[in-house]
Amino acid sequence: MTTTVPASGLHAFAIRLGSTVLLATLAGAALGNTASGGAATGPLVTTEWLAQNLNRGDIRVIEVSVNPGLYERAHIPGAVNLSWHNDLNDKLRRDIVGKQEFEKLLSRAGVKDDTTVVLYGDTNNWFAAWGAWVFDIYGVKNVKLLDGGRKKWEAESRPLNNRAAEYAATNYRVGKVNLDLRARLSDALAVAEGKSQAKLIDIRSGDEYQGKIFAPAGVPELAIRAGHIPGAVNVPWGQAVQEDGTFKPKEELRKLYAGVGIDGSKPVITYCRIGERSSHTWFALSKILGYDVKNYDGSWTEYGNAVGVPINNPAGTVWAAK
Repeated sequence: MTTTVPASGLHAFAIRLGSTVLLATLAGAALGNTASGGAATGPLVTTEWLAQNLNRGDIRVIEVSVNPGLYERAHIPGAVNLSWHNDLNDKLRRDIVGKQEFEKLLSRAGVKDDTTVVLYGDTNNWFAAWGAWVFDIYGVKNVKLLDGGRKKWEAESRPLNNRAAEYAATNYRVGKVNLDLRARLSDALAVAEGKSQAKLIDIRSGDEYQGKIFAPAGVPELAIRAGHIPGAVNVPWGQAVQEDGTFKPKEELRKLYAGVGIDGSKPVITYCRIGERSSHTWFALSKILGYDVKNYDGSWTEYGNAVGVPINNPAGTVWAAK
């Protein structure tokens, strides 16, 4: 299946004026913290930029979605599919994909050291942001997130097809592994016990943070305690995005987090339930604002099941298995 790009909105305005330069300028001006023109200079690329640069050989578009069959039905032309469950996580241990398997993934995708990787996905880029975090741990250069992800690309009726992409394999090798981007249970516990100056930010819903519910309805991963890690502030991930799924402008993000005492003066640890929504906030804080941030991928399913750790549970909800 292949669809065509409609002439609508900003894109149509630029087409009517016959100026791709104007299109790039307008897109960059409107989004502030995104790349524009021929080179991707920031952590984000706009849908307009990707549409203009889609056929470049030095760019590899990679989809990381969570809903089964989504990529197979239709994806951005030329995009490679990486499964969050089966590719970017270890299949046995609760852990990210191992170094050697990651090298195989990127080699099969035809990624080279000078390739610009653009990640995108469903659910507001939660899992694509997880991908960006894993790519950053393994030191991949020039990794971008498509601002707005599938949601914005589809809303603009941009091209999609269902042809699996094939590229000449490379021999990609990981250099230095940066585990400083990852927080462990001990790091979160150190904050809870007042032994660390890091700032904890819980990006789950207010009801999860307050302990009114253990997890969103219908999710399989549960903790048997409700509440949050002592010392954590609550900024639900959705407060960082606009209605079309794109990140809010940089200064709005800065004010949002400064309002809860996160201003970049101290290291930050993000967490959620399983570490994917918190990757989205990790991206906003580290890549857009430039703060020192670790993602705690163990998150509440680890902390809320750990024995003997302190918990704040304002709602007082008690677990009662049936």
